[in-house]
Amino acid sequence: MSKIILHKELFDYDSTLRKDFPVICGVDEAGRGPLAGDVYTAAVILSDGVLIDYLNDSKKISEKRRKKLYDEIIEKADAYCIATASVAEIDSLNILKATMLAMKRAVEGLGVKPDLALIDGNRTPELDCESRFVIKGDATSASISAASVLAKVARDRYMKELSEKYPEYCFEKHKGYGTKLHYEMLEKYGISDVHRRTFLKKLNHDSK
Repeated sequence: MSKIILHKELFDYDSTLRKDFPVICGVDEAGRGPLAGDVYTAAVILSDGVLIDYLNDSKKISEKRRKKLYDEIIEKADAYCIATASVAEIDSLNILKATMLAMKRAVEGLGVKPDLALIDGNRTPELDCESRFVIKGDATSASISAASVLAKVARDRYMKELSEKYPEYCFEKHKGYGTKLHYEMLEKYGISDVHRRTFLKKLNHDSK
């Protein structure tokens, strides 16, 4: 019989906040660090009393488990939205501002206005509701953890699609991060239109 793992403290954290803020959404991102591809964010609203086994910081969950959790979160969430900021927006705004923009889009896309938005990290986007940041929020709040899973799985799927369009870069292996393989492919094939040129200023300069 398989062992069920429930990180109840994550759900207790949100439940305590719901005494003052009945509708809470958690917000997280995936893909701030990579050299290529859009940055993804997700916003998730869970009802008080909803429990999801194995939910935790998405980086601590196996890829197989994340995919299962993705479907369960979508099924059990009161509302959710996955939003992005494009490579062009990242290059024109910078990655921090682009991430804040994507988070704003995710919250506004919920269809339900939350009383409080919990944002993973140390900054908050400009929202029409009260917000607060939570450092290491994906290991603190169930709502943020759920958002981290949705953002991570959605971005991984997007990078797999990019790998089919640009097979020479092996995006399916490194998801756009600055691995040795990725840099080798950049040196060989140059910068594509899905790469963040502001992240690759030296390569961009060398290619001129």
